[in-house]
Amino acid sequence: MNYRKMTAVIAGTVFLLSAPAATTFADEITYDSDTAIGGITLLLDEYYNATKQEAQDEIYVGGIQMKAVHRVPSPYENLGIANVKNYVNIRSGPSTDYKVVGKLYKGCVANILGYEGDWVKIQSGNVKEGYIKAEYLLIGWDAEEKIEQYCDKLATVNCSVLNVRSGQGTDFSIYEKIPRGESYYVANEYEEWVEIILGQDDRTGKEKTGFVAKEYIDLSYEFQYAITIEEEQAKLAAEAAAKKAEQERLKKLAAEQAAKKAAEEAAKKAAAKAEADAAKKELENQKNLTTEAAKKRQEVASYAIKFVGNPYVWGGTSLTNGADCSGFVQSIYKQFGYTIPRVAKDQAKSAGYSTVKPTLENLLPGDLIFYIDSKGVVDHVAMYIGNGKIVHAANKKKGIVIASYNMRTPYTARRVIQ
Repeated sequence: MNYRKMTAVIAGTVFLLSAPAATTFADEITYDSDTAIGGITLLLDEYYNATKQEAQDEIYVGGIQMKAVHRVPSPYENLGIANVKNYVNIRSGPSTDYKVVGKLYKGCVANILGYEGDWVKIQSGNVKEGYIKAEYLLIGWDAEEKIEQYCDKLATVNCSVLNVRSGQGTDFSIYEKIPRGESYYVANEYEEWVEIILGQDDRTGKEKTGFVAKEYIDLSYEFQYAITIEEEQAKLAAEAAAKKAEQERLKKLAAEQAAKKAAEEAAKKAAAKAEADAAKKELENQKNLTTEAAKKRQEVASYAIKFVGNPYVWGGTSLTNGADCSGFVQSIYKQFGYTIPRVAKDQAKSAGYSTVKPTLENLLPGDLIFYIDSKGVVDHVAMYIGNGKIVHAANKKKGIVIASYNMRTPYTARRVIQ
């Protein structure tokens, strides 16, 4: 019997399909690309079931010879994702007898270097070589199926300035413009548009989103990697240092307030000076105030940076346990003896002593920069730290971070320290 062979690529596998030729007809039977080949989907399902037990060179299903000649690997064939409740230890060798050299937390990824029995040899982050038991990793197709569950998708602007619209289409209004290189988390992906997370609304705690054309962004997954034991110890030390800095600042504030009160009492007892001497002293004090104010602004900005990496909590005011954007700047200034309103909308009206134009020429470290939503209402605040950068409590995913001052279009600014 003569056979005619065809090649099909299905589910990442190339198959040679051999079927009996129709010898009883004068015309040769042909197949179009849109023509189904005798229940091929069902046959492939049966094929996969048949090959679960043992791989074979040739398998006959439903009377058709099927021979797998090549399997295209998953793009994540050499990637493992930690499938655990919290974390899995990375050991220096393929046994629990070996020392722990790092930790791979839930959803973090590792490069697969090889296999030794039930153990997988991996590399992740600064863990150059280690071992994890295979049962704690999703690899290849398993990893591909779960990657969106464990890893956040990012959209990075690849044009000079990208319009953010209120809906999917150029007919919708523009309420943000974001520059090249800025990255945002993806909320939803559609055929031609992507909904991105712009921030967290200070008034409601809800995520603020907008739509961008897919052709002007690069999509990627944000992978988190393993942490070495040394890195974990350094992280814990940094957290302890931040907490200590907060406690020391509160202690210093209490001392400053006590000294201020004592100075005020002493001032009440001081004799009045001559008008000429008072005027002269006032000018000298004003000159000193300008110098001291500049130092104080820099001190405030430097102190705020110490809490980068700490969590965002809507409604929170704790610099270590979590704060939202307005709670963060309010708590920073409170520890330097300044009282400002609680929410961003009110801070934009009355925080500090003056309104400042939010441009690089006018901004000083410590100034508060405000941003608005599509309705023109202030919904976010950040602290300017110099060199075009801000520190702010961004959202639940990012926490307290440093970013460009024009990550969104600045609306206005306020200067707290005169």
